[in-house]
Amino acid sequence: MVPFSFGGQEWRATAAGALFWPARAALMVADLHLEKGSWYATKGQLLPPYDSLATLSALAEVVAAVGAREVWCLGDSFHDVGGCERLPAAAQDMLRALTGATAWTWITGNHDPVIVDRCGGEVVDEAVVDGVVLRHEADPRETRPELSGHFHPKLRVRVRGRQVARRCYVASATKLVLPAFGSLTGGLDVDHPALRRALGGVAQALVPVEDRLLRFPIAA
Repeated sequence: MVPFSFGGQEWRATAAGALFWPARAALMVADLHLEKGSWYATKGQLLPPYDSLATLSALAEVVAAVGAREVWCLGDSFHDVGGCERLPAAAQDMLRALTGATAWTWITGNHDPVIVDRCGGEVVDEAVVDGVVLRHEADPRETRPELSGHFHPKLRVRVRGRQVARRCYVASATKLVLPAFGSLTGGLDVDHPALRRALGGVAQALVPVEDRLLRFPIAA
């Protein structure tokens, strides 16, 4: 984990895309998109049905590694409003174990504006925690420190003649957008106009690498 400051707080960025808040022992993740594979199956596009188990296994590893007492899911945790009901039994058991062991909060997103059966945890539209706003999609009008997801940011760079894409965090003076944590999620280039509009002002892509946080300016 790589330490950095944002919004007057100290954070730890993980390469997996989860953000740890040591002062609260809180873990932030965005865009799990659980049961995305089964949703595509209902549309006739068959994908390997293991995305939820892979995502929850990765999340359980991070929760255990950092000793998280709180978990905040910043929206689009399920790919659709019926996603939780379609979770395989093993995935439901894993999720219930996680929500039962932590103070777990689901923030609603555009894919899951209503979470009926959520396998535990509390559901809110957004929250303000110790002066930091937690919501799914960044609000350009927000002036307080804000954490969000929604855009699945990815950075593309050329390394030794090859183009490499990596999920990343994107930060401006008051906004921090988390990468998608889900195993079956795409990404939006960090210089995409929609992401730039949401951030406003000067922004940079943040990529944690071992014990360093690489910073890449995003062109206006």
